[in-house]
Amino acid sequence: MMDPVLEVKALGKAFRDYGSELKRFASWFGARVTPKAEHWVIRDISFAVGRGEAIGIVGQNGAGKSTLLKLITRTLMPTEGSVSVNGRIAAILELGMGFSPDLTGRQNVYHAAGLMGFTREQIDRAMPEIEAFAEIGAYFDEYVRTYSSGMQMRVAFSVATAFRPDILIVDEALSVGDSYFQHKCFKRIKEFRERGTSLMIVSHDSGAIQSLCDRAILLQAGRILKDGDPVEVMDAYNALIAERENSTMKVERLEGGQLQTTSGTLEAVVASIRLYSEHGDPVEYIDVGQPVELRVEVKVNADIPRLVFGYLIKDRLGQSIFGTNTHHTKQVVEDARTGQAVRYVASFPMNLGPGTYSISTALVSTDTHLVDNYEWRDLALIFTVANHSHPHFVGNAWIPPHIDVTT
Repeated sequence: MMDPVLEVKALGKAFRDYGSELKRFASWFGARVTPKAEHWVIRDISFAVGRGEAIGIVGQNGAGKSTLLKLITRTLMPTEGSVSVNGRIAAILELGMGFSPDLTGRQNVYHAAGLMGFTREQIDRAMPEIEAFAEIGAYFDEYVRTYSSGMQMRVAFSVATAFRPDILIVDEALSVGDSYFQHKCFKRIKEFRERGTSLMIVSHDSGAIQSLCDRAILLQAGRILKDGDPVEVMDAYNALIAERENSTMKVERLEGGQLQTTSGTLEAVVASIRLYSEHGDPVEYIDVGQPVELRVEVKVNADIPRLVFGYLIKDRLGQSIFGTNTHHTKQVVEDARTGQAVRYVASFPMNLGPGTYSISTALVSTDTHLVDNYEWRDLALIFTVANHSHPHFVGNAWIPPHIDVTT
């Protein structure tokens, strides 16, 4: 990688209990003091971020995501390893960025931007734009203790991005905002990326990771489990979430080069899955709007009190297009028995735009794979939609309008 803007090498952080403050104090000055106990939050983390590159950080609670970001922004010091930064970092790690509740929004902007290294004159020039972007009206000059969490996030994001950074780091703070302001934030993030800003974003939102990021890193128990393509990393992450005691997780490469992730207890599995035309012929290439049938054969390997089948159509970026399951359609199979075969046929018009799509399948007991995950399979089926018989259009959905024109 040429000229990385951020380089993390063998990074680790341990929290140590020395048993007394005197021993802890002595350790600060290099004395050899054996800690009574130590807990490593992250260890042996290494990666680099190129200029203009966007990296998503994902992982379950306690995986070490927030600790990693605090080490990168130097709000925590590492126990081992190093962080090299070539440029200015702007970070929103916690809601409010440490805002004082006894200062107004405007006063907190001066304080926060000052800590970021900007002069009073620079902040004065940026203040009108910061106030306008936050869109909280008269509350900008009210005490922060009167703010909602969404208002705090608006001001925090506005001041953190008032001056374009070399690296922008965003933790889950954006999740508290309303959808309108989230769109504003992501628009600004994309504009920064176009101008060369690198991005690190922590989010559980697979759509955000897959649409914004070039790479994703999956943390598990303080170590990097996977670093690579965002779609493949999110598939592994979803499988990790679904994994339960006595369950399995398998990753294999398909003929087209994609990595397919399968997880679950395998008490029920998809034995076959195909798309068929309205004439009953198997199809992989489908015309826009063409009626199709998704036929799925499920094999039951253990007695299951309640069997729910679901499917999810994703675009080539891994973003969800449409999904449903038999819990929502009220077609649950009760008391499925070992050796039983269950056949599902979903009929629908292929009202999608031209492109390549995939179908993920889920066999569960309720409306989610987080309770009983019998089998979750990403990339269970891949198909292509082409426009052979309709006027040209763009987008992922075929929504033909009737347009009246009056002159």
